[in-house]
Amino acid sequence: MNLVDSCGWLEYLAAGPNADFFSAPLQEVDNLLVPSICILEVFKRVLQQRGEDAALQVAALMQQGRVIDLDTATALDSARISHDHHLPLADSVILATARRFGATVWTQDGDFEGMDGVRYTEKR
Repeated sequence: MNLVDSCGWLEYLAAGPNADFFSAPLQEVDNLLVPSICILEVFKRVLQQRGEDAALQVAALMQQGRVIDLDTATALDSARISHDHHLPLADSVILATARRFGATVWTQDGDFEGMDGVRYTEKR
């Protein structure tokens, strides 16, 4: 299973320099987990930059993967991860979700660099 961080979705959608890094896990929708917090972050950014129609289209695209809502157990795990690794809220939810399902996190967010279960590439 794969889980692409919000920054990876945005990089892919914008055809940024690291888009190819994220293309394989994003196109393999049968093995793609999408935390609802990623939908929130990506929708918000696209809404700000390109408007509501584009943001809704992106949200629909993201829902082709398996959307994972934040439940109580994952919320508690996220709080522990945030505390232990000094991660921001969304990052801790993403990592807790990936660990819950045994998924690999794909990201260019430096907060994840060197963590187990993470495929990291430096942002270019």
